[in-house]
Parts: sequence; C-alpha cells; structure tokens
Amino acid sequence: MGMSKSPSCFGYPLSIFFIVVNEFCERFSYYGMRALLILYFTQFIGWDDNLSTAIYHTFVALCYLTPVLGAIIADSWLGKFMTIVSLSIVYTIGQVVTAISSINDLSDFNHDGTPDRISVHVALSMIGLALVALGTGGIKPCVSAFGGDQFEEGQEKQRNRFFSIFYLAINAGSLLSTIITPILRVQKCGIHSKQACYPLAFGVPAALMAIALIVFVIGSTLYKKVQPQGNIIAKVIKCIVFAIKNRFKHRSTEFPKREHWLDWAKEKYDERLIVQIKMVTRVMFLYIPLPMFWALFDQQGSRWTLQATTMNGKIGSIEIQPDQMQTVNAILIVIMVPIVDAVVYPLIAKCGFNFTSLKKMTVGMFLASMAFMVAAIVQVEIDKTLPVFPKGNEFQIKVMNIGNNNMTIFFPGQTVTLDPLSQTNNFITLDTDKLNKINVSSAGSSITTVNNTFEKGNRYTLLVWAPNHYQLVKDGLNQKPEKGENGVRFVNALNETLNVTMDDGKVYINIAPHTGSEYQFFSSGKKTFTLSLAGISEQCRNSFESSNLEFGSANTYVITRKSDGCPEPKMFEDISPNTVNIALQIPQYFLLTCGEVVFSVTGLEFSYSQAPSNMKSVLQAGWLLTVAVGNIIVLIVAEAGQFNEQWAEYILFAALLLVVCVIFAIMARFYTYVNPAEIEARFDKDEEKKNPENPYYTLDPVSHTQM
Repeated sequence: MGMSKSPSCFGYPLSIFFIVVNEFCERFSYYGMRALLILYFTQFIGWDDNLSTAIYHTFVALCYLTPVLGAIIADSWLGKFMTIVSLSIVYTIGQVVTAISSINDLSDFNHDGTPDRISVHVALSMIGLALVALGTGGIKPCVSAFGGDQFEEGQEKQRNRFFSIFYLAINAGSLLSTIITPILRVQKCGIHSKQACYPLAFGVPAALMAIALIVFVIGSTLYKKVQPQGNIIAKVIKCIVFAIKNRFKHRSTEFPKREHWLDWAKEKYDERLIVQIKMVTRVMFLYIPLPMFWALFDQQGSRWTLQATTMNGKIGSIEIQPDQMQTVNAILIVIMVPIVDAVVYPLIAKCGFNFTSLKKMTVGMFLASMAFMVAAIVQVEIDKTLPVFPKGNEFQIKVMNIGNNNMTIFFPGQTVTLDPLSQTNNFITLDTDKLNKINVSSAGSSITTVNNTFEKGNRYTLLVWAPNHYQLVKDGLNQKPEKGENGVRFVNALNETLNVTMDDGKVYINIAPHTGSEYQFFSSGKKTFTLSLAGISEQCRNSFESSNLEFGSANTYVITRKSDGCPEPKMFEDISPNTVNIALQIPQYFLLTCGEVVFSVTGLEFSYSQAPSNMKSVLQAGWLLTVAVGNIIVLIVAEAGQFNEQWAEYILFAALLLVVCVIFAIMARFYTYVNPAEIEARFDKDEEKKNPENPYYTLDPVSHTQM
C-alpha cells in the first residue's frame, strides 16, 4: 500500500469527486430506466399487469443479488477498479440494447406504428435487462468500497462523511431521473409513425452511463488501488467448513474447549485469516434481522402508492398524482442527510451520548416501525370515508329514473319512490342467496318484476323510465378507480343512438337508447365532451363541460331532451371523490426517511469500517443482500397474508419490525467494535519479528465476545 499521498481538496482525496459523480450518473441511469420498465412492458410489449409486475420484481431482485458476484470478482480477481470499469462497459451495452429493443421501426415493416414481430423486442429487452442487472449489481458493492479505500488511516471522520455524500448522490440521481425520464417518454418520435418515445427515454440513461464510465476512467491516475488477494471468498468458505468439521471431530469432552468456534481452524489456516473471518462472520450475524427493515421500506412503491390512490391529491393549488408521492422520499433524503450529519449528530455528541453505528441502526428500525403505525392510522381515517362495496355474497343496486313519470320501486324490506330524473341516494345492499324480488310500478299501471340474476360482488344500476320499462346495467366498478382517476359513464335517455367524444380523444360509441355505457377513466380537472346523435337541429348546443373531477370519483351523465328538443346532460354521483388529503401521507414518509438516513447510511459505513481490507466488497455485498431478502419477504407476505383490512397489515409489519428491532438491539449490545487496519498492522509487525524456530508465534487477538 506504499502510496504517495493523493492530492486533496477540502481535506478529502480529490479522487472522491470522480467517484461521487460516477455514482450520481449511474443511479440516474438505473432509476430512470426502472421508472419506465412497467409502462414499457404493459404499453409497448403489451403484457398484462401481473406478468409485468412479476418480471419487474425479478429484475429488481436480480439487481440486488448480482452484487455478490461483483464482490467476488473484485476482491479476488480483478480488483475494484477494473471490476467497475469492465462491468460498467457491460452495463452500458445492456442499456443500449434495451433502448434499441424499444424502437418500433425495428420490426414495423408495414409502418402502421405497431411492431410486427414483438418477439424480437422481447428477446432484445430481456438480454439488455440481464446485462443491466449484471452491471448495476456487480459494480454496486465495489463503488462504495472503492470510495472508502481512498481515505488514509486517521481520516475516519471524512470517510463517514463520504458515505453520507455518496448516499446523497444516489438519491439526487434517482430523484432527478424519476422527474425527467417520464417527461422524455411523453415526447413523440419515430421514423414512419410518431408515438411515445421509449428509445429517447431509454437512450438518455444509456448516454449517462457512458458519461459515468468516462468520468470514472478520467480519475484513474488519482485512485488508491488496493490489490486483490487471490480468491478470498473460496478461502473463507473452506476455512469455515474446516473449522466446523474439525469442531465436530473433537466434540467429546476430553478435548479442551476453544474460545471461538473458528479457532478450530488453527491446525490448517493462519491466525490472520481466522481473525479476519471472525470480523466478517460477526458482522454477517448482525445482518440476519436487517431484511425486515427493507421489507417495510420497499412498500413505499407498492402499498403506500395504492394508499395514495384513495386520497385527494390537492395540496393548496398544486395537484399531486399518487405515483408522484414516492419522490417525497428522495426529496426528504436530499434535505435530511446534510441536516442529520451537520446538526443532529453533533448535538447528540454534545449531550455526551455515545451514538454508535449500531445504536443509530436500531433507532432507524424503530422510526420505520412508527412510520407504519402512522400509515395504519391514516388508513383507518381513509376507511371511514370509503364507500361500502359488496362483500362475500352481497351485491348492490341503485335505481335511476330517466323518464318523465314518478316511479315506485319495491325492494325486499323497503319501497322507494323516485321523481323524474332522480336516483336513490345510495346503493342498496342485498344478498344473492336470498330471493330478491324487485318490483317496479308507476301511477295507474301494473307491477313489473325485474327478472335478472345478480352476481355476487357486483354493483348494478337499474334504469327505469316508463310503466313496465326497465333496463339493468352492470356497473363494472366495485372498487375505487385505480391511480386516483375518475370514472365517467353516459346513460342515454333519448330514443336515438348516442356517441360521445371526450376532449382527450376517448370515445363512447353507439350507446343504445335507454342503456348505459361502460366507465372510462380520466385524471383530475374539467373535461369537455361532445354529443353526436341523429335528429338534432343545427342550433342545439352539443358540447358540454363536466364538473371539476377530483380524485377517485365515479359519475354518470344522463343525456335527456329539453323541451326545445335539444340534448342536455344531468350528472349523478356513483362514487364520491376521495376526501382525505394526500398531505396526510407526509408524516409517514418523513418518519421512514429519517429511519432510512440513520439506518442505511450508517449501514454502508459500518460494513466498510468493520471489514478487513481484503473483504471490503464482500461485506458491502452482504449489506445489499439484506435488501434483496427484504424484497422477497414482501412478495411472500403479500401473497400469504390476505388481510381484509389494509390497516391490519400495516400494524402487523410495524409489530414485526419492532420485535426485530428489540432483537437487534440485544445482539448489538454484545458486539465489540474493531479497527481492522490496526489489527492487520499488528500482524504485519509480528511477521517481521517472527523467528524461524517458532513458527506458531501468535499474539492474543482482541478478545472476541462469544457468538
């Protein structure tokens, strides 16, 4: 390691700046691409939601499993620098291949705007994504450890600060890309037919990855490069296996006990390796409870976003779409990391409290658990305002009188009289198992029985308009509209067939007289719709404006005739808009982000500082492995525990994390911090002193607490 001191800037090695810029570009590239994937799968390739989600999660899990591979290559074969360079090249190629796979003109031979051979695109994108997963995962553990390597002995403070800056770069990159990439996708491009520009949106991340690689290589002469030391992972595994075998051989009481189970490897392996492995195994042991934190953390993208769809996105004068709430996390990180680093930690230190790494991580877990408690409280508030939808064997029905007569409807157990152009105030819930006689009558006419079979779990609208005339419409909406959008349907109360065109290009075609259309969905705001039907005179108005749509509502527009023969819409509410404000999600995001700042940044730094010099990447990979396992836990729990109540699931997760947090705190009490550099220096000194007569000269290592 005899290197001359590298040039520095603000007391940091100059090389750090190249590494941070590289990480920023790489994360921008990765998150930018990830933000597009689900839309690319569903809209371009045309897979359904479930398949797309499964492939997406597989890709994300792969990106967190490949770090183990990268760490092995770096620590035992190529060294961190060459690993980063070569895998970045693989990564860039992967990005380019993915971008090429999204060019529809590639296989669109008849120029109609849709690819003719979708298999070509699927194959290319899968190859591209596999390369990306190998690249992004492989360099992940190396970049952070390589950054840590740049610091000299005695620069612990700067090194800790570096891990914070590094984390800041990750989040700044992801924040900017989640904002910018969707803007690129909306641009139109194409050689023969114009459409959503995936090649541009995938191409910008690819270009940034190339820039990241170039920036990294430019700094080459400044880096402190630690040489790889043979296949260290194989050595570690062999040594552990040998120790266990040997321990098992000598299990009878006549053999003296040894202080630590790894000491049973002394017959075959040297003291230095055993001490190093002890460091790694003790940290790995501490990692066992950590995936639980990530399991909660990763639900921001799924569960919390779904929660946002049942909320009202208007904060003051700005409107926030549900999937934009995730950026709150990245924005808060960018604000919180410097505050925690420069204000909170120094204050705690001033109060004389020794806030060690493991204590920070325990606090982080506690905060994440509290975030889920808050999410549960918000969920309970939302549940109070949600409409009741049919459960089990129930179905629901409401009646809409679209004629000019007063109509009376006899339900089992209640009778409703409706004026012309009015509806029942709410849905009436009935049971499919019971005999449901619903009768309709109007003044001076006989009673008609509605002869329809009702399916459980559905909502129906019964249209009535004249004696003995009725039509049953299945709503097709038995939950809040997705993504916080608004459902709109039209009911034709005229005698001619009706067509409706909305201002965003959506059309309702051929709505027959006295029937209703399906719902179509729109984002918030006022919409204009145009009616077209035969037999309207020229001077009639045929273009109307909807009410101001909010979030998560559903409305029916009944089209009737005014006395002058012109059409006129009348609005009825089917599902009321969301009332709980989306700003109520901010406290849970704030708590989770604070938890992340003290947990995640500290974890990176702890993994680095407690690892022997030849196993830095290995422990970083171990840390990333906890993220992968956390992702897998979510998939299992979400599949296994089907809760009726969403808040109950949140409470379960919060409780699980609290238990894990307590266990972790107890494990941390028994952990002794080490200084790997110091221990290794002692070994180096010893080896110089060693005399040939005494090859088994060992020093007493720092006493290790029993595992």
